[in-house]
Amino acid sequence: MQTVNEVLEPGRTNGAVIVSGASGMLGTVLRRALTARGTPVLQLVRSARAEAGQIGWNPGAGTGIAAPAALEGSLAAIHLSGASIAGHRWTTAYRRELVASRVDSTRALASMLAGLREPPRTLIVASAVGIYGDRGDELLDESSAAGSGFLAEVCRAWEAAAQPARDAGIRVVHARFGVVLGAGPGTLGKMLPIFRLGLGGRLGSGRQWMSWVSLEDAISALLFALETTQMAGAANVTSPCPVTNAEFTRVLAEQLKRPAMFPAPAFALRVALGQMADEALLASQRALPAKLLAAGFEFKNPTIEQALRAALA
Repeated sequence: MQTVNEVLEPGRTNGAVIVSGASGMLGTVLRRALTARGTPVLQLVRSARAEAGQIGWNPGAGTGIAAPAALEGSLAAIHLSGASIAGHRWTTAYRRELVASRVDSTRALASMLAGLREPPRTLIVASAVGIYGDRGDELLDESSAAGSGFLAEVCRAWEAAAQPARDAGIRVVHARFGVVLGAGPGTLGKMLPIFRLGLGGRLGSGRQWMSWVSLEDAISALLFALETTQMAGAANVTSPCPVTNAEFTRVLAEQLKRPAMFPAPAFALRVALGQMADEALLASQRALPAKLLAAGFEFKNPTIEQALRAALA
């Protein structure tokens, strides 16, 4: 089996893929997938005691990465770091954390990579379909304009922060994720205890569209973007079959063989979570992965039934 770096650039002096956010749900599975392909992984960690295969970094500090020379000749970088958007009230302090963990860290990493003598050819940066704002039933693809609201503004700044890498000739892909459905500590993991007790239900009216992707397809899409050298710019990492929140709720309840008769009223969500409820839980984004499909990507779990079955197996 060829490694990723054998497919792309056999002459790289390092050949590793740099990964930030490697301890999160996405990062953990991505790291395993790369390792299984024989590709070395260099993890960027915020710990002062970096272990083998890890490099300490502090994007808020002037130096950023403790040992940038170790990244010379790397094949690519995949930046997945970011504070959780859902589940937190967006206080002034938490808004600053959301911006710093996404925008500031991306700018720091892009600038550092651009300054290397032998920079990676590719930088993949996580983004989100939240960039489109609340768009009702409108079909959205990568050519759609950005929307309005705090989350959309954060996503625009997040993507713009990679400009130093683009200016240095590095191919940049913005992976605009929908809700990633997989076993682990993500969105689905937070919902399961409530639904397993039979206390789940739709959010608000349930008519808002939910763009989602299975964890397996999310990882495959990242690897596909890594290997598809003609791909650049925004790419929606979402299933081609978005569903309404009501449909998602119905299918999840069926998979768990539990009722879902306790809707969360919109006003209650707003009281509990403020603006986060409107922009992250009640907003409607009906996004399609046009760029991935045009490039030939094939989804393993294109329907919500398949994705939930895989996640709950």
